[in-house]
Amino acid sequence: MNIRKLHDLDVSKKKVIVRMDLDVDNDFSRIELSKDTLDYLLNSNSKVIIIGHKGRPEGRINEELSLQRLVFVLEKLLGRSVFFIRDIFGAGQEKLETMQDGDVVLLENIRFDRREEENDLEFARHLASLAQCYVNEAFAVSHRAHASIIGIPNFLPSAAGFRFEKEVEMLLRVLENPNRPIVAVISGVKRDKMDYISHLVNHVDRILAGGLLPKYYGDENPYPDKLIIGSLTLDNEDINSDTIEIFKAEIAKAGTIVLAGVPGKYEDEDHRQGTKEVFTAIANSHAYKVAGGGDAEAAITLLNLNDKFDWISVGGGAMLEYLSLKTLPGIEALVQK
Repeated sequence: MNIRKLHDLDVSKKKVIVRMDLDVDNDFSRIELSKDTLDYLLNSNSKVIIIGHKGRPEGRINEELSLQRLVFVLEKLLGRSVFFIRDIFGAGQEKLETMQDGDVVLLENIRFDRREEENDLEFARHLASLAQCYVNEAFAVSHRAHASIIGIPNFLPSAAGFRFEKEVEMLLRVLENPNRPIVAVISGVKRDKMDYISHLVNHVDRILAGGLLPKYYGDENPYPDKLIIGSLTLDNEDINSDTIEIFKAEIAKAGTIVLAGVPGKYEDEDHRQGTKEVFTAIANSHAYKVAGGGDAEAAITLLNLNDKFDWISVGGGAMLEYLSLKTLPGIEALVQK
């Protein structure tokens, strides 16, 4: 896709809003993956305004979901002070107006304002008025049509951050002339994975469903030619041994593998067998392999398999939606017209 790239954006000495994925707990890797983008802006003497969200506060202030605790994370990452602004409509406005070259500010959780998720035009306009350029470095939430994702680019010169650009590039290899067969291994506890499967079934050769998806499907398989629904252990906490062998046999045939979610309760060693064997089979495959989602990433790290994957996406839902629909709202907002 012809998305605008950061190198093509004039950011020198300008105020730049960077939409980051700050919805993290104690794993700050998603923030750290934006370092190249932030360093580039600071080396260009930009004034950097970081925005993002945490959790689902539903438009209300919730101190447990405040982003203030991330100030020290960003300061350590960037090696400079980061100023936290709680209220961009109050005293914070003055601080933003007096920023100097190389300054970095972090705004409070933008989902504290309900207009973010409503993609309110005036809210997006106000956010845009704080800066002169916009950079999206939040691929993991770019399947959301929210003000900070698709609204702000209506009002500012905009571009993809370096990590965002790489996400699109690496995932595009699954869509453009992939090695076949394409096997998607999709698991987890969320029912919305079934919606992604309904779209992916048109693009892949085989889908292996684990986690709680077998329970949700019950006795019905809507795509018998492509979908293999696993069977669970008696306590429903893992896929059973027969399913593990069936999945491994399909993985062995794959030319391209997409991994999203975990097939069992991997954090519990007694229910890790399915995840361990399936993930190890994928890691040892000669296929082009991509993975996405917090649980999948955590399990890959736990099993020391990170260097075996061609790409680990920062977003599970965003990755699946991109591969299903070949675009995202956040990508469309950056496409050069």
